[in-house]
Amino acid sequence: MERSVPFDSQAERATLGAILLDREAIIAVAAWLTPDHFYLEQHALIYEAMLACANRREPPDLTTVSTELRRQERFDLVGGFAALGDMLNEVPTAVHIEYYARSVERTAILRRLIEAGGKIAAAGYDETEELEATLDKAEQTLFAVSQRRGDQDWRHLGQVANEWFTELERANGTSPGLPTGYPDLDALTGGLQRSDLILLAARPGTGKTSLALSLAYQVAQQGATVGIISQEMSRGQLLQRMVAMHTGLNLQRLRTGKMNDDERVKAFDALGTLSNLPVWLDDTPGLSVGAVRAKARRLAAGSGCDLLIIDYLQLLVGGKAENRVQEVSAISRDLKSLARELNTPVLALSQLSRAVESRQSKVPLLSDLRESGSLEQDADIVLFIYREEQYDKETDKKGIAEIYVAKHRNGPLGTVGLRFEASTTRFTSLSRYTSPEGY
Repeated sequence: MERSVPFDSQAERATLGAILLDREAIIAVAAWLTPDHFYLEQHALIYEAMLACANRREPPDLTTVSTELRRQERFDLVGGFAALGDMLNEVPTAVHIEYYARSVERTAILRRLIEAGGKIAAAGYDETEELEATLDKAEQTLFAVSQRRGDQDWRHLGQVANEWFTELERANGTSPGLPTGYPDLDALTGGLQRSDLILLAARPGTGKTSLALSLAYQVAQQGATVGIISQEMSRGQLLQRMVAMHTGLNLQRLRTGKMNDDERVKAFDALGTLSNLPVWLDDTPGLSVGAVRAKARRLAAGSGCDLLIIDYLQLLVGGKAENRVQEVSAISRDLKSLARELNTPVLALSQLSRAVESRQSKVPLLSDLRESGSLEQDADIVLFIYREEQYDKETDKKGIAEIYVAKHRNGPLGTVGLRFEASTTRFTSLSRYTSPEGY
C-alpha cells in the first residue's frame, strides 16, 4: 500500500497568512523555521521573501513581500496577489502562528527522517565500508535530523547579519562565549566560543586535567551542561578532584579516607552539591575518535552539551594511517569537525614534546605540540600551562600558573596568571598579576 509523503499544506498557508497579517508574527518563528521546512515550493519562496524583508527591518506585509517577490522575479511563480490575498484572508488572527509553524516543522522532520532511513539502508548494503565508518555515518545522519538542523546549505549574508545582530543584542556588552569563571582569561578569549576547538597543552604533571576540571566546575555552576571524556583517569578519580576543588580539602586525604569528622562532613556535603551539577563523565578506555563522536552526539541529543572536554587527545585511537603523526592529524581534524557539528566548544587536552626540557627557556611554544603540526592548524585557540616553580625552586612565583594564549584565531594573544593549589588541584584567579614581556 502506497503512502504519501507527510506534509501539511493548510499549516503552511496559515503560517504565511499569519505573518502577512501581523508584522510581529515572524519574530516568533524566524529563529528556527527555514524555507526548507515548507513542502510546497511556492510556499518556501514566499517565506524566503518574508525573511528577506525582516532582515532589512521591513515589516513582511502584503506590499513589501509582493515587492520582494517581484525583485526576485518570483511574483507570478507563487500565484501573485491572488495567492497572497487568499492566505491573508484564511487566518483570522496571528496569535497561533507558532502552533501552525510547529506543524510545518514537524512534517519537515518526518520527511527528513524518511530520507535519512533511505541513506542508512543504502549504507547498510555497502559492504566495502568498515563497520565503524558505516555506524558513524548512520549516527551522523540521524543526529542531523534529531537536531532539526538538516543541511546548512547557502545562507544569504543578510540572514547571517540578522542572526549576529540578535546575538549582540542578547549579549548586551557581556562576553559572547561561555564564561570560564576566570575574568582575565575571558577578557582575552571572549569566553569559550561555540564550534571552537581549544587545545590545552602542557608537560605531564603541570595541571592540564586540574585546569580542565576547574573549567568544568566553573561552567557547570552557571547551569551549562559539561561532558567529560577521560582516557587517563577513572570517574572516581575525577570526582575526588572535584570534591577537593569544592571543599578545599587535601586531595591526598580524600583519596586515603584519612579525614577527621569535620572533613568527612564537608566531603559528604560536597557530594550532594556536586550531584546536582550538569556534568556527565565517561571513562571508557581506548576510545576511537569515531566512538567519541558517537558519545558526544548522544549526550547533545539527550541532555544537551555546552562544553565537551577530552582528556587527552593523544590517547584517542584514530583511523588507518601510515604513522602516528598522520593519525593525530586525522584526530584533530575530526575533533574540529565535531565542534562545528555540535556547535559547542571542544576542549581537548594535549601533551607537549620533550623539546621543552632541552631549552633554556621552558616556556612552551607552538612547535612543542606533540606528534602533529596540524594540531596548531586545526585549533582555534591553543592554551599552554607554565609553572616556573617546576624548574626553579627559588622562584618568587611559587603557586602561580601562567596560562599562555599562544594561538587565538579570532582575537589577541596574551598571558593570564592563576593561583594553583597543589593540595586541592584547584585553579583560582589572582588579584594582581603582571604579564611577562612579549605577550
